[in-house]
Amino acid sequence: MPKIFEYFGFVFFFYSNEHEPIHVHVKHGECESVFELIMMNGQLEQINVRNKQGYKPLASNDKRIAEAFIKKYSKNIIDKWVRFFVMKQQVRSTNIKTKI
Repeated sequence: MPKIFEYFGFVFFFYSNEHEPIHVHVKHGECESVFELIMMNGQLEQINVRNKQGYKPLASNDKRIAEAFIKKYSKNIIDKWVRFFVMKQQVRSTNIKTKI
């Protein structure tokens, strides 16, 4: 389960047995939601949010924060996805300490 980002109590990560579409799990406290990144012509077109079975979903405000973070760092998330799942390389977690 590679953790890719930490951001003010939010943890962004992949499960090691993931599948497409490209998506990132976001945990805040005991809550977790999944954010799918829909790309079109190399650009982020939309983000779909779904609940993670067995977990309480992120609160509405937390979803907004996570989505804003994902929009800002989408290219980094996709790069880490490709490096981990396609190229089979390790990825490092980045702790973001600046509010977006």
